[in-house]
Amino acid sequence: MSDDKQQIIDMLHKAYRMEVETVANYLANSIHLDGVRAEEVKRSLDEDITEELGHAQKLAHRIKQLGGRVRGSLELEFDQKSLRPPEDSTDVLSVVKGVIEAEKTGIDHYRSIIDATEENDPVTADLVTQILAEEEEHRTQFEGFQRELDAEASVTA
Repeated sequence: MSDDKQQIIDMLHKAYRMEVETVANYLANSIHLDGVRAEEVKRSLDEDITEELGHAQKLAHRIKQLGGRVRGSLELEFDQKSLRPPEDSTDVLSVVKGVIEAEKTGIDHYRSIIDATEENDPVTADLVTQILAEEEEHRTQFEGFQRELDAEASVTA
């Protein structure tokens, strides 16, 4: 396998790991959060689980198509500290900020994959461009949640 192809597979492995971790954290937070302010965020997280899982599946298929082996749970090292459920189940803002951070990290990584593949691997570049658009949509939605929560906090302060 060429070094370029291995680099692309490695980048796809990282994206796959990020999506799987996001699914786990979205699932946990969609159940863990409490309170009136949490309901819309929980609903959004719950709906996004399916989409994020779909991203992981598409990435796994592309890894396989390129000759790679999809990694299992013991080979996945998770690092989304800011997206893990908070101790205080009513701390909706920390979850919203965690989602935004995770989405921004994913967006940056997807852009680097596109940069690495757009000339020599248009199939991967196209796949990742589609995922990127959905991640940008998630980020925008949660930035709106953050603005609303921040405005609410400034009114009560």
